[in-house]
Amino acid sequence: MFNKKRLPEKLPKHIGFILDGNGRWAQKRGLPRNFGHKAGVFAIKNVAKALLKYKIPYASMFCFSTENWKRSKEEVDGIFELAKNYLKENIDSLAKSGIKINFLGDLSVFSDDLKALLYDAMEKTKDNKQLNLNICLNYGGRLDIVQAVNKLIKEGKKSITEKDISDKLYTAGQPDMDLLIRTSGELRISNFMIYQLAYSELYFPKTYWPDFSEKELKKSLMNFGKRKRRYGGY
Repeated sequence: MFNKKRLPEKLPKHIGFILDGNGRWAQKRGLPRNFGHKAGVFAIKNVAKALLKYKIPYASMFCFSTENWKRSKEEVDGIFELAKNYLKENIDSLAKSGIKINFLGDLSVFSDDLKALLYDAMEKTKDNKQLNLNICLNYGGRLDIVQAVNKLIKEGKKSITEKDISDKLYTAGQPDMDLLIRTSGELRISNFMIYQLAYSELYFPKTYWPDFSEKELKKSLMNFGKRKRRYGGY
């Protein structure tokens, strides 16, 4: 167990996670890639508990990008079957957990049964206030900006400000990201919340996502606590 007293005095309000390395975690063990995604779900659950413990109010997890459709049909189908099963089995416990679930991205492409589960989860957790957890599905940072601008065009906007765009992003009303964590050692943001990441601190542990534990989260928070955030100043 971790000693909360050893955490930095100033913690991020919004942490983003790029959940990278599920497939490679499985392949290293001689298992099909979808075993890695299943293990990744347990990591999401454990990290969410730690975020609640450390009173981090906002978190965004990049679970399926607009580019991930390029993967094999077997892998994609397995990911969404896993999502359906998890929601069916855990929605009641999620509703009692203090976590507000938000599914961000273009959800229109999903099957009716999956969409029903996604919207049911959002409805049943909408009054929870301890942790706003954004699960990004069929999400892309460029898509987010485009859909925001299109909303403003429909409203008849002739001149658009940064605030206008922020107010139409999928994360409208939430603070921008303070810290981005991408697991597996890859050094890219891969089209994740590119608008909201403008002044984020970046942290790239080599750990594959299924092995990203509360201990790893604490390491990232300790690293964040050492950063001097100047926002363009000196």
